[in-house]
Amino acid sequence: MLSLLGANWSTFLLGFWNTILCSLISLFFSLIIGSGFAILETVPNFAILETVPNKFWRAVAKVYVEIFRNIPLLVVTMVFYLVLPTYTPLKLTGFQAGTIGLSIYSSAFIAETVRSGIQSVGTGQMEGARSNGMTYWQAMRYVILPQAFRIVIPPLGNQFVNLIKNSSILAFVAGFDLMYQGDIVASNTFQTIPSYVLVSLFYLALTLPLSYYMQYLEKKGV
Repeated sequence: MLSLLGANWSTFLLGFWNTILCSLISLFFSLIIGSGFAILETVPNFAILETVPNKFWRAVAKVYVEIFRNIPLLVVTMVFYLVLPTYTPLKLTGFQAGTIGLSIYSSAFIAETVRSGIQSVGTGQMEGARSNGMTYWQAMRYVILPQAFRIVIPPLGNQFVNLIKNSSILAFVAGFDLMYQGDIVASNTFQTIPSYVLVSLFYLALTLPLSYYMQYLEKKGV
């Protein structure tokens, strides 16, 4: 197995890098999008536009979350990889389509996780912040969200780990990720089992440190 790794080091390294890049980009955008929809789901007395009822925005957030939580990731990715280029001028590479699909898919699960954290914070926290002169967004940013994220560190960590593992979706759209490169090595060398064992070890190198770091944050109470 070491000889296989040595002979195909550059191939595995390219896949490893693309998996890291896809995961980081997806993590950034899914966290922002998911947190935004979580806020929309949990604010009964707030409207983005005064002319639009609050119920409308909560309904939009709920529909978004329910749709993308219940559609397979592969379907979401294929929409960006095959459907959009067919009916629009938008042309995406496999890496781009996979990253966008993973970001949208993961954001729906992160939205539910963050929403549960926001609802776990006592209503008195928001009332106290507003009575001290904070705007809604200031109260949410400086008072509610920091407490909510501390509460949901364990489930949020699980979502991040799942996101990294789900990045293997790029293999289906020629995204040159770790799984895709592992497939190439396996087909070229006919060493299927060693190739996928190496792929698994590379994934463990990403997910285990993240899992232990989340456990550390949970124990520390950050």
